[in-house]
Amino acid sequence: MSTAALFEHGWSPDAWRTRRAAQQPDWPDSAALEDVLAQVRRLPPLVFAGEARTLTDSLAAAHSGDAFLLVAGDCAESFEAFSADSIRDKLKVILQMSVVLTYGSGVPTIKVGRMAGQFSKPRTDATETRDGVELPSFRGDTVNDSAFEAVARRPDPARLLRAYHQSAATLNLTRAFAKGGFADLTRVHSWNQEFVASSPEGQRYEALASDIERALRFMAACGIDLQAELQLHQVDVWTAHEALLLAYEEALTREDSITGDWYDCSAHLLWIGDRTRQIDGAHVEFLSGVKNPLGIKLGPTASPQDVVSLCERLNPARRPGRLVLFSRMGADRVGELLPPLLRATKAAGHPVVWACDPMHGNTFRHESGVKTRRYDDVMRELHGFFDACRAADVWPGGVHIELTGEDVTECLGGSEAVLDGHLDQRYETMCDPRLNARQSLDLAFETAGLLRK
Repeated sequence: MSTAALFEHGWSPDAWRTRRAAQQPDWPDSAALEDVLAQVRRLPPLVFAGEARTLTDSLAAAHSGDAFLLVAGDCAESFEAFSADSIRDKLKVILQMSVVLTYGSGVPTIKVGRMAGQFSKPRTDATETRDGVELPSFRGDTVNDSAFEAVARRPDPARLLRAYHQSAATLNLTRAFAKGGFADLTRVHSWNQEFVASSPEGQRYEALASDIERALRFMAACGIDLQAELQLHQVDVWTAHEALLLAYEEALTREDSITGDWYDCSAHLLWIGDRTRQIDGAHVEFLSGVKNPLGIKLGPTASPQDVVSLCERLNPARRPGRLVLFSRMGADRVGELLPPLLRATKAAGHPVVWACDPMHGNTFRHESGVKTRRYDDVMRELHGFFDACRAADVWPGGVHIELTGEDVTECLGGSEAVLDGHLDQRYETMCDPRLNARQSLDLAFETAGLLRK
């Protein structure tokens, strides 16, 4: 019996409650939680079913080699660091990277932000101990506060409402930027931030932007009405996050009035983490029933049978664009572990988008005590991913990056290198280290080079 047939049954948004749900907070006040969830159910959807269907169609092009997926944004969004400037600066980097990737590869870049909902984080341990004091682990701003105090670490369901409203504000501003002139290709120079422009990668970007301007002037001289070409003046920026807190995701799930299908309207694309991808678990059960495009994070423990079973469970109809598989093996192991997975999905006929998350498998604890990543390790994993895809005759369909638009010093290296002694200068992440804007541009140019091959 196939995996899909084994699990075939009537689905409802609360069906996950019959399964084991990993990584859920221990809410101390269940009545307060239910009151908040009832409020969320009455609130408008953050995204719409038609938008999710459009993204699925775009991802189908990434499967066939006619597009490239860029997922980028914060490791975890923050209530405290929320501002219009931070959203704008992140979007600038995403737009810059997408221009570099599209110009270098010759295929459209699908732009997806880890934003407007990426608040929650899975944890290795449920509790944290410091100096003999044990408290619940920090699980992201949707659950508790990072301060190591008993009151701060107590899970508070009221934070779910705050996360909803911040997500709505982030989406509103992102849509305004994407459609209101900020993303106009004629403004390609203006996306280069001052602290990036003077760097080697910033100067390289300026040269590319000048090439684009000359091409636009040539098109206009040939009689092409550039004002009439909407693709030059506005873009689609989709949202994505890990569907971790299932009660919140359930509360934002709506039945589409046009198709009758269910959609999780908290984001356009939802992904299942490497810690929660159990085939019989609650996360897979929940996402099997919504029609959004889905991602699955695959770490070193993922076997070919695991991956094929997940594909059958989550996309039994084998619809192109439904599934994105994010490989996160680590620079030292991607060449060994990824090829069997590529071969298995290809042999089984699953039309997945293969993408690389070169961040999470390359994190380590620096001697100073903070978590960091080496830019060279990130790029080694990306090179290994492209090599494995090329050998398997599979299109390398995307990249998933944790970054910020700010001039932070959290990841080591890059062409204008962050050195060991720089880590404490602007280490601001709430959780995992992010690439800064210069390092992100570096990565985009190198990835464009890999795509050209």
